[in-house]
Parts: sequence; C-alpha cells; structure tokens
Amino acid sequence: MNTDFKQYQAQTTPHPLGLEIARAEGSYIYDTQGNAHLDFVAGVSACGLGHGHPKVIAAIKAQVDKYMHVMVYGEYIQSPAVEFTRLLAQHLPKPLETTYMVNSGTEAMEGALKLARRHTGRSEMIAAHHAYHGNTMGSLSIMGYEERKSAFRPLLPNVSFLHFNMDAELEKITEKTACVVLETIQGGAGFIVPKPHYLEKVRARCTAMGALLILDEIQPGFGRTGTLFAFEHFNCVPDILVMGKGMASGLPVGAFTASRALMEKLQEKPKLGHITTFGGNPVIAAASLATLRELLETKLMQETRHKEKLFRKYLKHPKIKEVRGMGLMLALIMDTPETANSLVLKAAAEKLILFWLLFEPRAVRISPPLTIAEKEIKKGCDQILGILDGI
Repeated sequence: MNTDFKQYQAQTTPHPLGLEIARAEGSYIYDTQGNAHLDFVAGVSACGLGHGHPKVIAAIKAQVDKYMHVMVYGEYIQSPAVEFTRLLAQHLPKPLETTYMVNSGTEAMEGALKLARRHTGRSEMIAAHHAYHGNTMGSLSIMGYEERKSAFRPLLPNVSFLHFNMDAELEKITEKTACVVLETIQGGAGFIVPKPHYLEKVRARCTAMGALLILDEIQPGFGRTGTLFAFEHFNCVPDILVMGKGMASGLPVGAFTASRALMEKLQEKPKLGHITTFGGNPVIAAASLATLRELLETKLMQETRHKEKLFRKYLKHPKIKEVRGMGLMLALIMDTPETANSLVLKAAAEKLILFWLLFEPRAVRISPPLTIAEKEIKKGCDQILGILDGI
C-alpha cells in the first residue's frame, strides 16, 4: 500500500508521515497493525468533535438515506443547509445573517474577496505578513509569505501587507482599500493572538475608510477558542466571516457569512456572481448542523478554556520557551527548529500525533479534539515532556 500511495497519489512533500489508517474513534487514530495513536492534531483542527462522533455519523447516515446531491448550489430548497444557516445566524451578531456554503475554507475566502471587490468597486486588498488563507490563487495572493508563493507568480495585483498587531500600520488602510483580510488568530505564523483592542482599531479604521473587514475563522472557529468564533473575544464584528475546518466534523466544507444586503451583491450584475456545484451539499450540511447543535447544546466550548489551562500547567520544560494561542488552538514554541522537528517525529514513533506549523519553524501544533478527556491530555503531555528530556 505504501508503494501505491507514493506512486499514484500526489504528494505534498518528499517525505510524508505515511501512517496507514484502519479506523479512528474519539481521540485516537488506529493504524493497520492495530496500534492506537493519541491525536493531538484533530485533522489540523478539522475534527473538533473527535473522530466518528455518534451524532454526526447518525446525521450523515440519515441524510444519505433521503438524498445526496440533487442540484447546483442555491436552486433547490434543501432542509439541512437551510436549518444550518438559520441556526448559525441565530448565534452570530448583527449584521451577520446570510451564509454561502462552499466546499473548503479557501473557496470561502475566494468568495469573500470577490464579494468585497463587488461591493466596494475597489481592487486593493490588504492582508498581514505571515498570513495564511488557503492555496487557491486568490488566497495565495494574500498569503504573507513570499517563499511559498513566488513560484506561482504572477498573482492578483494591488495586494499589500501590514504587520499583525502593529497599530501604526493601520494607516495603510485608505479609501482605495476594498478589504482588509486578517486571521482572527494567526495560524501558520505561530498561533499569534491579537493584542488588546487591536482588532477594534482595525474595525474602526475599516469603517472610516469604507473598506470591508474580512476575518478568517477557518481554524479558530466552531468552539476551538472557547466561543463559537474567536472574534467574540475581541469586541470586533467583521463585515464578512470566513469559516471551514471544524464546521462539519471532518467532511470537506467552507462558508462565508455577511449581511443579507451585502450577500445579495452576488445575485446580479452579474448573476451567478459566485457559483459552486457541491457547496451546501445536503450530507455535509447535515454534518454541519449536527456539529453546531452539539457545540451549542453541550458545555464543550466552555470546557475548552479549562483544558487549555491543563496544557499550560503540564507543558513546562526548559526547551518550551512559550505556549501561544487560545483554547485548544495552541503552539509550543521550542528553543530551536531542530527541537520542534525532533519532537514531532519522536512523538509519532511513540504513537502521539503532533504536527508542524507552516511559517514558524520552532512551533509544534497542539489542536486536539474539543472532546479530548483530561486523562488523555495528561498522558500526551507526559509523553512530550519525556521526549524533550531525551532530546
């Protein structure tokens, strides 16, 4: 199987981890030899309710028995998508009320960028250095990391960058700016949390200049920071909210939400301003609805901040220089990139799943399922400390 994997399936690196999966349940992934691997990554924040959550599985199976894909997005009334978007709107601040469901986080970002340009009639877009919003051409254009995008130029023009958390650079936002795009918590850069009042100042500057504020919640969204979306911590409501990853408990999904008046700009001049075949797929919408209900009807989100405290309590070691992030979106900043790399690889050998971050070579990702048990947190942290003692 390993030979076929490398020969027939396109790879993203020369040396993939190559764990051969048999099944997954709760906080564990099981390989084909029957070994249980404790998952501190959750599919890179996508499996917020863990693997194979029974309510999500039941919703998927029930919907499959009724119907799957029947028509391109937006033409037929399909109750899973309608119910999901209505429930989501009920738990978002005004004016965020209308949601466009798509296939992935990066497609959601593409739709948001198009909507901002369509609404403002402007072309300039501003993003942050070391930003990551996906890998399609529009998302790549606003990636703040030249090394990863230079091979694919030319990209979209009229894109400029500011440094996250630097108030003085907000002057770059002018009456020529169509939108400012920020991750509420920077992911690939090392799980960097905004300083107090920073996002409020961004919001005020955008409003003053007539620019739209797009917040990327693809990774911190759906309970990972202790609230449904991370922007709720920072007194800042975006014009367009972009989401994905944990939205459907592991199925491919994305969405962007705005006011109804703003979203209507995609309906005409031209019609079909954004179109997608499988966005709002009823099976994925059913999984999204079950996921959202579980987050809202349980105490998982509140428990996330307590679990964060446990990780911070246990993960104290001379080689760990800082623990960044919020909730269960945490990054261990190691003393050197070599330590970070060794920790991920040695943990894999000990059947503990950790992972890297895109742009910060000293960082090790910890983004387990929100459902992770306290004893599982302690077990994994003990393994990390033991590994670091031996490096």
